[in-house]
Amino acid sequence: MMGFLTEEEIKHVLTSNILGRIGCTDGNITYVVPITYFYNGKDIILHSKVGMKVEMMRANTQVCFEVDQINTYNSWQSVIAWGKYEEVLEPAEREALMKSFVERMLYMKMSVTALPPEQFPFRLHPREEPFTFVVYKIVLEKLTGRYESPED
Repeated sequence: MMGFLTEEEIKHVLTSNILGRIGCTDGNITYVVPITYFYNGKDIILHSKVGMKVEMMRANTQVCFEVDQINTYNSWQSVIAWGKYEEVLEPAEREALMKSFVERMLYMKMSVTALPPEQFPFRLHPREEPFTFVVYKIVLEKLTGRYESPED
């Protein structure tokens, strides 16, 4: 049986997962990549090194985000969210979000590679300029969810 997730089920999928896919476009190409995240009940919170993805989102703030919860090929839930990319620049908010992000990843027993390198100095590679990352959120505008489950 296939169907639509309720708002409560959508929030459950977003809250209980930490790996999603973000989609962005510059108008010519579309870029979709996996990324760790946490859902704070309102927005999707993420961090990334400045690169192609961040540059594309800075140019076109409309993004799409997708999360799957797959038990088997005929038992799954999928959420798609649309929203706007918004960088977090205010230092206190940025620090609070990153603290929550790190706590969530540690709670989920994630690999340290999912966490910002600044949290783990042994992961930093020698370079002339310091590594910086962008803390950002997807301010959600629309959420949809689908599921499939075996018929009883």
